[in-house]
Amino acid sequence: MVNNLAFTEDLQSDERYLDGEMMANMVRGGAANLRSNAREVNDLNVFPVPDGDTGDNMSMTMEGGVAALEGVDSNSLADVMEHISRGMLLGARGNSGVILSQFFAGMNKGFTACEKADAHIVGSALEEGVKQAYSSVITPTEGTILTVAREAVEYAVSRIDDNTTIPALFSDLTTEMYASLQRTPEILEVLKEAGVIDSGGAGLFYIMLGFSKILQGEEIEAAIVSAQAPKAAAVNLDAFGPDSEMSYGYCTEMLLRLQNAKVDIDAFDVSVIIEYLSSIGDSIVCVKNDSIVKLHVHTLTPGNVLTFCQQFGEALTVKIENMNVQHSEVEAAKTPAPAAKREKPVKEHGTVAVASGDGIADLFRQLGVDAVVSGGQTQNPSAQDFLSAFEEVGAKHIYVFPNNGNIVMAAKQAGQLYDKGEVHVIESKDLGQGYAAISSLNFQSDDAELIAAQLTEAMGYVKTGAISTSIRDADISGVHIETGDYIGFMGKEMLVSCKDLDKAAEELLVKMGVDTGEVYMVTAFTGIDAPADVIESLETYMAENFPDVEFYTVAGGQEVYPFIFVAE
Repeated sequence: MVNNLAFTEDLQSDERYLDGEMMANMVRGGAANLRSNAREVNDLNVFPVPDGDTGDNMSMTMEGGVAALEGVDSNSLADVMEHISRGMLLGARGNSGVILSQFFAGMNKGFTACEKADAHIVGSALEEGVKQAYSSVITPTEGTILTVAREAVEYAVSRIDDNTTIPALFSDLTTEMYASLQRTPEILEVLKEAGVIDSGGAGLFYIMLGFSKILQGEEIEAAIVSAQAPKAAAVNLDAFGPDSEMSYGYCTEMLLRLQNAKVDIDAFDVSVIIEYLSSIGDSIVCVKNDSIVKLHVHTLTPGNVLTFCQQFGEALTVKIENMNVQHSEVEAAKTPAPAAKREKPVKEHGTVAVASGDGIADLFRQLGVDAVVSGGQTQNPSAQDFLSAFEEVGAKHIYVFPNNGNIVMAAKQAGQLYDKGEVHVIESKDLGQGYAAISSLNFQSDDAELIAAQLTEAMGYVKTGAISTSIRDADISGVHIETGDYIGFMGKEMLVSCKDLDKAAEELLVKMGVDTGEVYMVTAFTGIDAPADVIESLETYMAENFPDVEFYTVAGGQEVYPFIFVAE
């Protein structure tokens, strides 16, 4: 469904100050402007592979901030920014989305206790945003979103004087942000080689351009298609009939506005709600932001949730879905909805892994993973998705396998937000690393740090290669690529480009070392687009040419990549 959003709020009477209402309008406008340009940002991919998702990740992160504004009636800049920041932290997806959420978290600190702010204060808040964004990355890389943010803020702040208006400040910011973005290929060689500018920086530019347009009084009309929410579908009436028995319960979500007439809002502790929800359900998430409580629970008695919560306030939104219907509409291989009111003792160790296909998810469960988060390249899970998985596992120590370099930061951010156990993010940056680590799961030791170290060490014994289709002409790492070619790569190293899928797969396996004796086993995860005849010919090729290498195929079911090879 396409919604045309037009932001037509009048400018503040005094353009020297920024208040909460205008900040909210700017965030809505920035989110709309980015969504309109998300595909362009996605296509700024270093590798010409149809897996670019920076635009979508940053857009969904922004939309998390927009959603958090629902029900906020304060005009205090500090109050509004607190909601925006919290929503973005929970909704952050991908590395660029996490960095973006940290940028806004820094701005939030800069607006502490501010009813409104002049250009000097806004400039200081932007500087705090840059500082926090840099601190969120262990080894900051210049030529990325970080550089674009820093250079633009430095320029805009340097031009502030006592007469600077807020629209003028953001006009300076976006002008320099565009210029900085064009310089990123000169700073980062990989961008120059690929012939693209930095995608994260481009996403930030479109957000700030949206801010500036709102401040100038312009309308922003955007086709907003939120990737966070699935498209509405007709209810399958046969999925739950007159004789069906409710076994999975209801997925119940509520946005609750606490009421001064019912509770002391500042002193209210959500543990009261969490304790009650634990007695009637499972998969509990409950977060309080000022007078708003957001909760999620799987329960057989959703009505009781509403009745209990009404003693503290009133519902702003309620969503209740029959999980028996959901369960019957997915294949048995997919993650089953947890039974309501499940008795699950807190255990010492638990695991969470990200999987991009049903076959991969099944394999991880067979290897002992407690909760599988659906996602991967082009479908990065949010920090909130990880928090929900942590709640489901309910262990004192939770070991997380992101299995994608673009998901690690979101997993870590969720770990920082989780307070019911200790989260250990095993930084698996591809399927092979995650597969190797998960295969070595062993909880005999009582030392969580030792377990984490052993899992990390196990990742060092494998290498992962992938095959995909090129979406543009390019010359990368000495490999000439034409649109439509099948390309093979390991990590950030381009190795193969061929017109035929089977030849690309064969050449990549050789590049991975099947002909040198250094590889003794290869597991080939086949994607949904891998033809059966190509799989069969590849098995024959390996058996005839490299009989000493054990070659296995697993129906992974992943998108984008017909083959992912894990070599040991």
